[in-house]
Amino acid sequence: MTGTPTTKTATRKTATDNPTTTGTPRKASASKSAPARGTSNGRPSRGRARTGRQVPDGPTIPSRWPPGVKTLAIDIGGTGLKASVLDAQGQMTVERVRVETPYPCPPDLLVSKLLELAAQMPPFDRVSVGFPGLIRSGRVIMVPSLSRRVQSGPPDPEMVAAWAHYPLEERLREAFGKPLLLANDADVQGCAVIKGKGFELVLTLGTGLGCALFEDGRLLPHLELPHGPFRNGQSFEDQLGNAARKAVGPERWNSRLRRALEAFDTMLRYDHVYIGGGNARKVTADLGPRVTVVDNNAGILGGIKLWERHAATHRT
Repeated sequence: MTGTPTTKTATRKTATDNPTTTGTPRKASASKSAPARGTSNGRPSRGRARTGRQVPDGPTIPSRWPPGVKTLAIDIGGTGLKASVLDAQGQMTVERVRVETPYPCPPDLLVSKLLELAAQMPPFDRVSVGFPGLIRSGRVIMVPSLSRRVQSGPPDPEMVAAWAHYPLEERLREAFGKPLLLANDADVQGCAVIKGKGFELVLTLGTGLGCALFEDGRLLPHLELPHGPFRNGQSFEDQLGNAARKAVGPERWNSRLRRALEAFDTMLRYDHVYIGGGNARKVTADLGPRVTVVDNNAGILGGIKLWERHAATHRT
């Protein structure tokens, strides 16, 4: 499945919703203890439904979605939390809503803030979430941008520990009470912009640096390449993150970006690169014909592509 980048600003319109659809998520208190694994809001899960596929610790995913299915797409960033509702064609039915990412941001607070965002949205049937860290089997392995007391500050041991192996996908499914998919934010953005030809690299420039890899349209296992060594004893993220951009200025930062692309090309031999994220608009360097700068809204629009890929890999 491939996506097409878009730079069109979404306009507000009234969503035509299924009468049985409801977008109001369950209310969850950040101070409440999480229900035990294998339960829903403290009650045992009901198990497999007659139709569809039971999501572990969550609602059943239908075997087939209705033509008018609505998707709440959430993009979690180190500086902002963004959301909109997409129609079945991946178009925003309402203008994107953005709030600042709180700091410090422990897991329960993040879940509560996302519920507040959802409460401002029209009705939806399912949820997709892009997260700025390494996710495996629905659990957070690492998330440098949120493992701090202040934005772009040093890592905080307590926040690192709070996020390590946190079952975020399960908690979000319980909180929203809807079928939900969670993936790395660069992976989600990449699903919206790649062409599906050859070896494609997606880089997201924001608070830090994210990446995703695709081969002939197939999303490859997520690797945290930006945390690898780059120059002067620093990683790619150290040299290209937002704090570095502010410290060295736009000219040196763009020069670093050129050098980083050369290094990634040496490692990966990519066919094309897509650069997105909040700081993609800060790119002024001529990066050549194999590089495309894409709209940051791709982080939202990729939400529908995530579900399309899920459907393609779970067909029976």
